[in-house]
Parts: sequence; C-alpha cells; structure tokens
Amino acid sequence: MYPLLFQDNFHNLVWGGHRLRQFKGLPSTDEPVGESWEISDIPTSESHVRNGHLMGRSIHSLIEEYGAQLLGCKVLERYGAVLPLLVKFIDAAQNLSVQVHPNEALALRRHDSLGKTEMWYVLKAEPGASVLCGFKEEISEEEYFRRVEDGTIIDVLARHEVHAGDVFFIPAGRVHTICKGIMVCEIQQSSDITYRIFDYHRLDLDGKPRKLHTMEALEAIDFKVYPDYRTHYTLLPNDVVCVVDCPYFVVNVLVTDETLSRKLLSKDSFVTLSCLQGAAIITDFEGNNIKLQEGYSCLVPASQADFTVKSADGKEVRLLEAWVK
Repeated sequence: MYPLLFQDNFHNLVWGGHRLRQFKGLPSTDEPVGESWEISDIPTSESHVRNGHLMGRSIHSLIEEYGAQLLGCKVLERYGAVLPLLVKFIDAAQNLSVQVHPNEALALRRHDSLGKTEMWYVLKAEPGASVLCGFKEEISEEEYFRRVEDGTIIDVLARHEVHAGDVFFIPAGRVHTICKGIMVCEIQQSSDITYRIFDYHRLDLDGKPRKLHTMEALEAIDFKVYPDYRTHYTLLPNDVVCVVDCPYFVVNVLVTDETLSRKLLSKDSFVTLSCLQGAAIITDFEGNNIKLQEGYSCLVPASQADFTVKSADGKEVRLLEAWVK
C-alpha cells in the first residue's frame, strides 16, 4: 500500500459558497458548494482513489481487501471493516442550521450507527464572523421548545468570534453551528446523523422547508453550561502540536518549512493528513511519496504509518493530522 489521494467529492448545499473550489485551485461554478468530503466511507458519498495502481477504487473496497493493513488491527477489531473517521472542508457562505449530534449509545439504538463527535479547525473567517458552540445559560426542556418555536434558541448559545487557526472540539450532545463567512476543516466520527434544531425558516435547494428534528434532538442535547468551549494551543515551528485527544481520535497541527519525521506505526491506525496551507511531500518508509497540495487530503495506511512530511518548496506548510485511538 501507499499514501492515498482521493477524487473531489463536493456537496452542494443551500448555505454553501464558492470558496472551496478556489481553495483547491479549481475553476469556479455557479453551484453553492457547502462541503468537500475529503476522506469518506459513508456509503452514499464514498471516496475514490485518484493516484497509483489503486486509482478508481472505492475506499470501502480497499478496506474489504486489505483490512488491518489499511485500517490497523486495533481499528479493525473495534469498528469492523469501516473507516471510522470522516474528513471534510466546509464553506459557510450563510449560517448553518443550529444542530446537535447523538452520542454512541443513542446513535446505535436509533440508527445502528456510530455517534458523531467532531472538531473544527478554522481555515478562514471574515471580520467579526462567529460560531455558536454550547450554552451560555441554563435552560429547561420547556424553554428549549419555546425558544425553538419563536426562533430565540440562538440567544442562549455561546457565541465565539473566530479567526484562522482557531480550534473547537464538539463532543456529541453539544449544540452548535457555523455562522456565515467561515471555512473550516472538520474531522469527525464517520456518521452523517444530524438533528437540525433551528434553521432560520429557510427553504432548501428544492424550494421546500428543511426538516427539523426538535424532538429527536432533545434526548441528545447536553444542556450543561461549561466555562470554556474553545481549544487553546500554541503553534511550534517545525513541530507537532496536539489539539484534540478524545476517545475516538487524536488530531495534531503540523507546521514546517523543513522535514518532519512521523513515527506512527505503533499507533496501529491509519493516518489522515489535510493540507491547510502550502504543499507537502509525504513519503512513507518504503519510499512511496505523494505531493499533497493545499485544499487536499490523503490517507496513509496503517502499514505505512512511519512517514515524513516535507515542505514541497521550502515555504511553510500546515497540515491537520488525525488517527484513531
């Protein structure tokens, strides 16, 4: 096996914009692209390889053929023959819906699915742009229903002005939304389950009202108020900084204008790399290498997870790295 690149996988959404194609260096279109699913094993929107002798193969067909060699023994034993992470780029030209995701137990009971814990790394943010994440004051279930009905649910959510480089960890149960003017890289459990709580009375691309899940969301919501919802970290030049370490995945930020050696074979997991800035050469221990351009992501199979990350042109390159615990 070798580091895998994937074909573009865009999702046209009513709140999407036109920056993702630009981010990837592609010609623009009139369609509002909300998400680029970079690495996905979701059956309705699966990733397909675009490099090497496995070109054209679906990620799931590779998992079925290579098993632990691609996923890692530990990951295969815990999750079976599925990729348990989903990597996206998101462009919010308009506000996303206020939403929440179910935890493992609720998702298994209701949907026979993984839960959905996720994280955001802010790529770009217009001046004054913000996200809503978590409650800023306690409310009862009765107040929840009233505020959803009259559109004031956003008034009790914590608003955070954001800038490029900001990180938010969103465990299942935390009410959240990305507001307009923001692009993020999102790493999440492999689940497409979203309970939409409030959507600004918006119509979908088909002209019909978007479905809400007010009642379904109630059992999922964590109403507790927390002192801080933002992840605080300090970047180090030519080094690796951990920004998320949760039961489902670890996410690091890598910044270098030289070469970083990554010894991750012992993690017994595949590794995803998303290029946020610049371009990198990824070389595994067998000498297989790819060029990872800004706006693209790759998957390093578990069997190849000792690798190097080198700036492609001597300029600073920034990547988000993730693996499964």
